[in-house]
Amino acid sequence: MAGAEAAKNFGADPPASSQPGVTYFPKEKVDASFSTGEELYRPDGNYTIITSRRDSPGMVEVHEQDSDLIYVLKGSATFIAGGILLDGKRVAEHEMRGTKLTGGAPQTVVAGDVIIVPAGIPHWFKEVHAPFLYYTVKVR
Repeated sequence: MAGAEAAKNFGADPPASSQPGVTYFPKEKVDASFSTGEELYRPDGNYTIITSRRDSPGMVEVHEQDSDLIYVLKGSATFIAGGILLDGKRVAEHEMRGTKLTGGAPQTVVAGDVIIVPAGIPHWFKEVHAPFLYYTVKVR
């Protein structure tokens, strides 16, 4: 397929048989998923893609097995990573949440920034300038 023809067809919803194993999410579905934040894709348990939206600070999180790769699309926030979670409660297998963190390093994050949080590192969005939209890719 010529370059111009390929570019013209890139945004189209291809027939299922055109590229086996390729998953396409049209802009409308992606935009809608950011209205509340949701798991967009979980193919095999090794990774998950989440569309995330925050309008207020979150809780401190610790993922015992998953690393987070975060790409900020819109808004800004103060992100804290590291330190010790003081009041952690198990919310799911290998997942802790809490409201008290001692230590950690604050970082202002804005659209275009990428954050990589290895498994086991406490982290949270302490201050949020809404709407704050970001993709999270969880990797096990």
